[in-house]
Amino acid sequence: MKKYSIIILLILVSSIMSGCMFPEDRLAANQTPYEDQVQSVQTAVNQFKEQNDGLLPIKNKEADTPLYEKYPIDFKKLAPQFMAEPPGNAFESGGIFQYVLVDAEENPTVKLIDLRMAEQLRDIQLRIKAHKYPPYDQEIAPNVYSLKYKELGYEEEPYVVSPYSNNNLPLVISGDGRVYVDYSSELYAVLQKSKEQLKQGEDIRPLLYQDSVIAPGFSLPYTVDKNNEPVFMAK
Repeated sequence: MKKYSIIILLILVSSIMSGCMFPEDRLAANQTPYEDQVQSVQTAVNQFKEQNDGLLPIKNKEADTPLYEKYPIDFKKLAPQFMAEPPGNAFESGGIFQYVLVDAEENPTVKLIDLRMAEQLRDIQLRIKAHKYPPYDQEIAPNVYSLKYKELGYEEEPYVVSPYSNNNLPLVISGDGRVYVDYSSELYAVLQKSKEQLKQGEDIRPLLYQDSVIAPGFSLPYTVDKNNEPVFMAK
């Protein structure tokens, strides 16, 4: 009896260890923005559009949805006719990325949004709701503010990790109480590197994904000032 107990225990330990190893491998794959996966979805989107009189395989969103969350890809419209299944790093497959379309009207292009940022934003929004009103701090730009995070129960100011540089990015809140990621530092770095002169009043967020598969999710629009430096775009 003791012998059988030992055998069963070894089987259980082996199963647990193998179970732990597999999720780690899969987790790493689900957190990697593979360009070939993005390209495979792009091909499927193009085929769907061609065969459906220009319609796009997207989910319907409210009109006031922020730009880069406005056109999420609906994989139910793509699989299995145009692709076997959603990529492993897609949210629908247990991954951390939402596949979306940018420039949907002129040149529908597949990009990714890192959903780990959404978790941090959701936590802040829930705390604001429990607080009854947003504890605004300083006005950063017209209708854009910082927050008094200690009033929300944070010991330190929360942040999100940039999907471009892995640097910490601060958060801001608009006058309507919606929290956003502040990409100012990332845009500044791109402008300093490119030295590209842009028009004031032009949304410069596309600079962030012109050489990346990642779209600047959960962001407000930015433009440049007279010094060609990024500023929040006034509404």
